[in-house]
Amino acid sequence: MPRILFAATEDDWHDYRHCLPRALQEKGIQAELVPVHEGMDPALVDYIVYAPAGPLQDFSPYTKARAVLSLWAGVEKIVGNASLTQPLCRMVDHGLERGMVEWVLGHVMAHHLGIGFFAAHQDGVWRNGHAAPLASDRKVTVLGLGALGQACAKMLAQVGFNVIGWSRSPKEIERITCLSGDAGLKEALIEAEMLVTLLPQTPQTTNLLDAAHLGLLPEGAVILNPGRGTVLVDEALLAALDAGEIGHAVLDVFRVEPLPATHPFWAHPRVTVTPHIAAATRPETASRVIAENIASAEAGQPLLHLVDRTRGY
Repeated sequence: MPRILFAATEDDWHDYRHCLPRALQEKGIQAELVPVHEGMDPALVDYIVYAPAGPLQDFSPYTKARAVLSLWAGVEKIVGNASLTQPLCRMVDHGLERGMVEWVLGHVMAHHLGIGFFAAHQDGVWRNGHAAPLASDRKVTVLGLGALGQACAKMLAQVGFNVIGWSRSPKEIERITCLSGDAGLKEALIEAEMLVTLLPQTPQTTNLLDAAHLGLLPEGAVILNPGRGTVLVDEALLAALDAGEIGHAVLDVFRVEPLPATHPFWAHPRVTVTPHIAAATRPETASRVIAENIASAEAGQPLLHLVDRTRGY
């Protein structure tokens, strides 16, 4: 019987304490599942279900643990932990993916159709010259073609947008113009009437969208960032917005969270702030991912969604 330590907050435990045992049972796994605040002998733990917001930071006592299974899609808060020698798996969850796709599609469509413009001009003037182009005439660039980036890019292409995708390594995706490398990044930005950033947080992506790269975007471009707050240089974005070079920015992630009440993003007329809600982990679907991974390991099969420590994701 595997012993599983639920190393997250007590609020998380409240959300998972029924659905995680149910998901394990559905996979035929009889397990001892204990929340970290109740305690379990580290030497007995086989699997650690982990959230960075929880109390566990030192993994060295867990010498028997076969894997650390993160509840978060991002692993930047744990991947550099020197005490973590166990295999680390990130969360790849259908519910999380669908939430991200819906957030991206909703905000892209709102700006594509000019909903904000018409909402701000309810003044009796008939502006029928402001009809949006067809989606096929609008270029949308998606930076990052991991699981979430690909899902969003495919949905945007399905709606009809002209989608360009960029990733560090070359990819081929049907109906998506895939670019890579430094030259590909420049081309992807130059074409981006709308830019969606879904890059992981790595040394290579931190501060990637600085003044120079933002300056490549077409005048009036719209930026959507539901990926990582560190990708954008805040000061450079604010300067580009003030100059009218960037038309609008919809931001869901930030360098400091919660976003401080005094941060200029809150009051800027060309910024929409959403409070890190684009891709929430949903306990029901996430529990099934955790159970599937444990079932795979217990059957002697490879772990799913294993993190490459050298790449940081």
